[in-house]
Amino acid sequence: MNRTWDELVTSALLGTGRRVPPVEVRGGQDAAVALLDAAAVDTVRRRAGAVPAAALARPAPAPADARPPLPPAARRRLALLLADRSGSGGGGRRGASPDLTELLPQWLAAANGHGYQAPPALLPALLEAARSRSDLRQEALAFGGPRARWLAALNPQWKYALRPGPAADTGPAAGTGTGTGTDTGVWEEGLFAERAALLASVRQRDPAAARELLAGSWATERAEDRLMFLDALREGLSAQDEPFLERALSDRSRNVRATAAELLSALPGSALAARMAERARSCVSLDRTGEGEGPRIAVEAPHECDKGMQRDGVVVKPPSGRGERSWWLAQIVEATPPAAWSGRFGGRSPAEIVALPVADGWQPELHAAWCRAAVRQRDAEWARALLGPASAPPAAEGTSWRDPAKLLSALPRDERAAWVAEFVSAHGLSDAFRLLGVCAVPWAEPLGRAIVDALDAARDAGGYPWSFSGVMGLAERCLDPAQADRLEALTLLPEDPAADTPGRAGATAYWAEALQRLVGTLRLRATMRAELAGLPAGSVRPPSADGRSR
Repeated sequence: MNRTWDELVTSALLGTGRRVPPVEVRGGQDAAVALLDAAAVDTVRRRAGAVPAAALARPAPAPADARPPLPPAARRRLALLLADRSGSGGGGRRGASPDLTELLPQWLAAANGHGYQAPPALLPALLEAARSRSDLRQEALAFGGPRARWLAALNPQWKYALRPGPAADTGPAAGTGTGTGTDTGVWEEGLFAERAALLASVRQRDPAAARELLAGSWATERAEDRLMFLDALREGLSAQDEPFLERALSDRSRNVRATAAELLSALPGSALAARMAERARSCVSLDRTGEGEGPRIAVEAPHECDKGMQRDGVVVKPPSGRGERSWWLAQIVEATPPAAWSGRFGGRSPAEIVALPVADGWQPELHAAWCRAAVRQRDAEWARALLGPASAPPAAEGTSWRDPAKLLSALPRDERAAWVAEFVSAHGLSDAFRLLGVCAVPWAEPLGRAIVDALDAARDAGGYPWSFSGVMGLAERCLDPAQADRLEALTLLPEDPAADTPGRAGATAYWAEALQRLVGTLRLRATMRAELAGLPAGSVRPPSADGRSR
C-alpha cells in the first residue's frame, strides 16, 4: 500500500478510531498494532536512505584555565548544591533541613575568594543554574572563567554568559585592557543591555575610559538611554567627572539634568555643591533674638525657583500634598555638603547643630534633608549625629524624618554592627530587618550575640518563628557559624511537655524546628568553608545525610 510518513504520523496522533490508518490490516489484527508495525518498517527504510550530512568544523579547543582545582571535598559539595537547584522552599513548611539553594551563592563567592577554577564536568550544570537565577550570574561566570564562556558559545540558551560585564573580565584568560576593538564594536552596534553592561564593566576597571566612551556618543543617544548610561558613573565617581556632568546640566531631558545634579552634589568640592551651599546659607541661619530661649535655627524657604536653581537640578513642581517652598528648600539642603554647616552655626559640631531647636515647625523638613545629604556625601559624623542613640524608642511608621537604615550605611562597618546590636538588645527583632540588611557579612560578634539573645527572648515570649521569617532568613546567610553552639541549646524541647501551656506547645515545636534549621545551616556553612580551605574532615562537624551537621 502506498503511504507517506506524514500520513502514518497523522493517524497515530488522531487515533485509529478517528482516522483509518494507511496500512494493510490482516485478519483479526488490531489496526493500532498494524500502524505501529508499518511505522517500524518505515523508520528502518528512512534511516537506511538517509544521506550523511557534511561534517561541521570542529570547535576550537577550550582555553586553558591556570587557576588551581577545587579540593575533592569542595568539588563534591558543589555537585550536591547544583543537583539541588530546585531548593526546599515552596509554599509549605521548610522543615529542619538547610536550604541548599540559598547556600550556592555563598559557596560561589567563597570559591572565587580562594581563586579556584570550576571543574569542567560541572560547567553545564553551573551555566544552567545561572541561566535560571540572575543573582548567581556574576559569581558563577567568574568561577566558570574562560571555559564557561567557551562552552556558552556552543549553546544558545547560555548566551547570557557572552554579554559584556564584570564577570567577563575575571580570570587569567580574560580580555585585555580597555577600549579594545571588541569594546568599540559592542558600544557602537550592540543592544542596549549589552552596551549598558559594557559601560559598567569599563567603568569598574577604568573610570576615565568609560567617561570618554560615553562622551563620544552622548549627543546621538536617546534621552532614556542617556539617563541609564549616566547612572553608571556612580561607580568610581570623582572630581574628574565634574566637567562632563556640568555639561549634562544643560541636557534637554529634565531627568538627565536631575541625575547629573545629584551626582555633582555627591562631590563636596564641585561647583554645584558650592552654589547649593550659598543658596542654603541664605535660607537657614542661627537666630539669637529669642528672649531667654537660647539660640535656635531660623528657616526662610525660597520664594521662587529661578533658572539657576532649575539648571542645578531643583525640580519646580512638588509632589501632591507638598508645598512649593518646602519642596525647594529640601532639595537645596539635600544637595549642600554637610560640612558647610559648621561655619554657618558658629563652629558647632554636627551633634550640637542637630540638637538646636528649629523655629516655626521646620525641624522635620530640615532634618530629613540633612539625613539625605549625609547619606549622599557618606558623611559619618553627620550620620552619627542624626541617627541618635540606638536605645531611643523607634518612631511610629510614617511619623519620623529619620531613615536609620540609610544613615547606618554611611558609618564604618564595625560601628554599624555595634549600633544595630544595641538596637536589637533594646527593642527586639520586630523593627530590625532593614537595619540588619545594611550590616557587613558575616555579622560581627556583638551583633551575632544580640541576635541569638533576641531569638531566645522571642521564643520565650510564645510567638511563632514565622513572625521573624525575614530575620531568620538573613541569619542563615549572615550569622557567624561560631554562634551555632549557642543556638543549639535553644532547639531543645522542654523535658516535661506538660509544663508547656497549651497555647504555647505548638509554638515551641515550631521554634525548635526553625532553630534546628538555622543551626544546621550555620554548621553546613562552616563545613563548606573548611572544605574550600582544604582542611581535614575532622576539623569541622561532619554533615549528616540530609545536609545537616551532627
